[in-house]
Order: sequence, then C-alpha cells, then structure tokens
Amino acid sequence: MNLKVIAFDADDTLFVNEPYFQETEQKFCTLMSDYLSQQGLSLELFRVEIANLELYGYGIKGYILSMIEAAMRISNNTISIEIIQKIIEYGKELLQKPIELLDGVEETLAALHGKYKLIVATKGDLKDQQRKLHDSGLGHYFHHIEVMADKQDINYQKLLKRLEIAPSEFFMIGNSLKSDVLPVLKIGGYAVHIPFHTTWEHEKVSHKVEHPNFKTVENITQVLPILLK
Repeated sequence: MNLKVIAFDADDTLFVNEPYFQETEQKFCTLMSDYLSQQGLSLELFRVEIANLELYGYGIKGYILSMIEAAMRISNNTISIEIIQKIIEYGKELLQKPIELLDGVEETLAALHGKYKLIVATKGDLKDQQRKLHDSGLGHYFHHIEVMADKQDINYQKLLKRLEIAPSEFFMIGNSLKSDVLPVLKIGGYAVHIPFHTTWEHEKVSHKVEHPNFKTVENITQVLPILLK
C-alpha cells in the first residue's frame, strides 16, 4: 500500500453516539405511549427520519424535527405544546451529551500521528460534530475534518479530489459497512470495519463483504499492525 491519508469516521468509531440516540428514542416512545406500542412508535419515527434525510441530512437537529413530525402524525395533530416542548428538551439533552472515547482511540491516533495525514470523514450536523471533536480532545491529531452530507462513492470522490490523492492512497476506518466501507472499496480505496455493538437500522448491511482491500478488526488498535508495517 502507498497510503497518504488515513480517515476516521467519528460517531461510534472514535466516540459513543448511537446509544444516546436509542436512549432518546426510548424517552420519545414513553412520552407517546398512549398512542401506539413501542415497536409501532419506533417504526413510525424511523419512517419519518428516512423520509427527511434528503431534506435535513444527518444529525441531531434533523432528528428533533423528525420526532416532532412523527408525534404529530401519530397523534393526528392533537399533541399538546407541552409534548413538543418535551421533545425539544430531549433534543437539547442529546446535543449536550458528554464525550465517551472508545477503547484504544487516542493510543491509535498518537501512534499514527506524523506518519500519515489523519483526517475525520463523518456525517452529521457540522456544529455538533465540531463540538464533539473539540470536547474529545482529539482535534490536534487531525489535519482535516470533513463533515459530509452523505457517504456514497461520489462524496468520497469529491473528498479525494480536495485532498489531491488517488483512491489507492486513501484508507478509511469506521463502524458502518454501508457508509465507511462499501463506497470506499467501490472507488478503489482501502477500508477497515470496526463493528460497534449498536448500529442504526439505516446503516445495516445484510450481506458479507469480501474484498482484497478490506479487513474487519475488533478494536481500533488492531489497525496499527496493518498501517505500521
């Protein structure tokens, strides 16, 4: 490999994220429990989220709006102002969650720093992702932070063009096969999957991935023998 850039996803790769969303979803289901079962509420919220992705993109602010819209749909527009206020409160709590680094993250970044150009390539709300990276204390390891509108092959191609590198010089590390692995392999880059114990339904991939440029590891520190040969 003739690698120049190592890219890291942020949420559930560097620090905990999805469990906080699931915690908020549980609060939403409890709040709306008079209308549907928990399963029904979760399904309706997911439908609204996916329908709104093109409009709002990824991140907490879009999630807040989707919760409000889902509550209005579920209640046939009869929910009270108090419930809407409560949903907004849940969203603000989500925006202020503490940063919990995953095991081995700082050790890995310290070992790779100075040997490659390290970047963050993640989805989500720009301001929120900047806050999380600042609060994580990891910002100084990274040459560039890219908050992407989506993570499809065209988005990675644009990123590589800005970085002025070829796909064969790019190595992506992340917890999502759908967003962090498959598009990168498709354009000719390298990718490592680090499964997280919880995955958003939208990011799940049912088929097995086999590719010469691909590996799965259990902990982020296991990329070091691959990259420091």
